[in-house]
Amino acid sequence: MEEIDPKKLKKPVLKNKLHYRNKHKTKYNFPKLIEQTPELARHVAVNKYGIETINFFNAEAVKLLNQSLLKYDYGIENWDIPTGYLCPPIPGRADHIHHLADLLASDDKKQIPTGPIIHALDIGVGANCIYPMIGHCEYAWDFVGSDIDQISIDSAKSIVKANNLSVDIRLQKNNSNFFKGIIGGDEKFDITMCNPPFHSSEAEAISANMRKIKNLKGEKPKRPNASFGGKNNELWCPGGELRFIKDMIKESIQFKNNVLWFSSLVSKFGNLKDMYLALKKAEAFDVKTIPLGQGNKSSRIVAWTYHTPNKRKEWVKMR
Repeated sequence: MEEIDPKKLKKPVLKNKLHYRNKHKTKYNFPKLIEQTPELARHVAVNKYGIETINFFNAEAVKLLNQSLLKYDYGIENWDIPTGYLCPPIPGRADHIHHLADLLASDDKKQIPTGPIIHALDIGVGANCIYPMIGHCEYAWDFVGSDIDQISIDSAKSIVKANNLSVDIRLQKNNSNFFKGIIGGDEKFDITMCNPPFHSSEAEAISANMRKIKNLKGEKPKRPNASFGGKNNELWCPGGELRFIKDMIKESIQFKNNVLWFSSLVSKFGNLKDMYLALKKAEAFDVKTIPLGQGNKSSRIVAWTYHTPNKRKEWVKMR
């Protein structure tokens, strides 16, 4: 790619698939982002299609882009992650939060819920702490973030403290649990969210990484690319995404009075049928599937509740 003067970069183009409240509906405004993070300038260039971009195979470039986006769009001045941990795409994570806000609004005459009266739980907050940051900055929700990894916990706590966020970070001491040990007996959450590990093994995760590189570059790579990041517990678990979510559904029954809506990201369309069967067995009263889209990638949120519409209205009144 040929390096250019940031002042000559093209006007951002609209991304039609993202939520209408998403701050990232336009292509990255690199002149503004470079103002926030000057180090980003050396990674910005124009590709063969005449589009200004960065090299997404460069871990430093990806992290600098995230730091700049968080600073410019959300006022997050201090954000970093340990080497090798997942560096998530900000636009997609923001879309997830906005759709969950709409889900909660559906129980309150379509009023978008804001303020610390909304309690949200992020299962697997990760070292990046992305969902609580965006949810807090966009809607001022009160967050709890949990994780099984001590390094992720320490990193998330550091981000929360450095940016004065209303987020409580809790270590999940039992790798087999989701809500046990995290949700207190009388504690209430309006929404729980999760971005589960996609793959069922390390070999599958590596294969997917190399397939992604081939699709992006048009040639078969010799080795996985580390710029995408992600530790084992972030990328894979026994049984993969389907087993993970089915176990979460099973455990959610015990916490049906503590939570208004449970939810999870689902990356694989083929997993939906078995998930719906699991939710039917769990006797969830209502299940909603919310499509997400970014670029050529499609995924969805599956949300479920054990409360009737009247019970959900009562919950809203009691906030």
